[in-house]
Amino acid sequence: MAVLDQLTSQEAIDLENKYGAHNYHPLPVVLSRGEGVFVWDVEGKKYYDFLSAYSAVNQGHCHPKIVGAMTEQAKTLTLTSRAFYNDMLGKFEKYATETFHFDKLLPMNTGAEAVETALKLCRKWAYEVKGIDENEAEIVVCENNFHGRTTTIISFSNDPVARKNFGPYTNGFIKIEYDNLEALEDTLKANPNVAGFLVEPIQGEAGVYVPSEGYLAKAKALCEKYNVLFIADEVQTGIARTGRLLATCGNCSCADKHCSGTPEVKADILILGKALSGGAYPVSAVLANNDIMDVIKPGNHGSTFGGNPVAAAIGMAALEVIKDEELANNAQELGELFRAELSKFIETSSIVNGVRGKGLLNAILINDTEESETAWNICMKLRDNGLLAKPTHGNIIRFAPPLVMTKEQLLDCVAIITKTLKAFEK
Repeated sequence: MAVLDQLTSQEAIDLENKYGAHNYHPLPVVLSRGEGVFVWDVEGKKYYDFLSAYSAVNQGHCHPKIVGAMTEQAKTLTLTSRAFYNDMLGKFEKYATETFHFDKLLPMNTGAEAVETALKLCRKWAYEVKGIDENEAEIVVCENNFHGRTTTIISFSNDPVARKNFGPYTNGFIKIEYDNLEALEDTLKANPNVAGFLVEPIQGEAGVYVPSEGYLAKAKALCEKYNVLFIADEVQTGIARTGRLLATCGNCSCADKHCSGTPEVKADILILGKALSGGAYPVSAVLANNDIMDVIKPGNHGSTFGGNPVAAAIGMAALEVIKDEELANNAQELGELFRAELSKFIETSSIVNGVRGKGLLNAILINDTEESETAWNICMKLRDNGLLAKPTHGNIIRFAPPLVMTKEQLLDCVAIITKTLKAFEK
């Protein structure tokens, strides 16, 4: 079989099943092209993408500005490693730090790498600045978190599928209930060795759980009270997905194109990935101010590909698209419309218990158990009707379309979703 031979969907699926590790359970659709909010399978059928590669493709598939930056840089210089300077990384670091109001950026490739970087940074700060005894630092995390699948990260997961038979696990983490300020303060008060609090502003993989109003700001205040670093994992929620440049921005003006203010909740360490490249390339970053980032010295941390010229060019273009096209504002407006329209349907529905979310990160709760196949079957029918989505935690369907979607397209999608759900009404 030649590399460029055209495959049928079944042939492509069979190849993956035979030659690839079975570490995913994909919806049976084989995609070969994407543009904006749409993707096409190998047979040419067109679909709305309502997952956006888990919010990596916020700027839409194959955005011409991002693709242009990538191809132009790829023709000039792709990789130097960090053994030498390159002429793109500093520009990207300046642009990103000014965009997010931090002093410094540490570039990596994937979200999980960025989380690992933040954990190392927090621990080193704990020993060298806060004065915790070496190897005694603790980091507080939340139950039902999802921060990646490295050995350290799954050590503080409570997902049995991600954890089982991958031990021994890494120590140094304390789990508390999400959206529980009392549990957070009790933990900080009782444990002087706590160095940081790692939290998702919205728990995406857990089913798009949005915390109570004011939770993040009050959690940050508790961290300040006990001299603990507030670490925001915005790999999925950041880059305009929730209707603000960052989900931690709350009701500040960061969604505005010309915003120069400070976020309502300013993380001590900010973790970004996914849409930092618009889905065109693996780009992630950890941002912090000098008093924290300066504990990292040569040889402490690194990555051969982290901060490469192609990634830097793409990262700048991806952020420019977010600003120039005012995608945070679009996500805010369309998200409100989406939840309002679905709520009308849910009022008389027996198959859906509710819709929740922020901006264009939303989910519906199917009226069945987590062990049931109802949500999967609904997603299969959505596929047949021209819209791609995926269940999470069995009975929850996450909806996260590209932020370049128009109002007309969104309403078309709502019609597809409600038509599909009606077929499952009991």
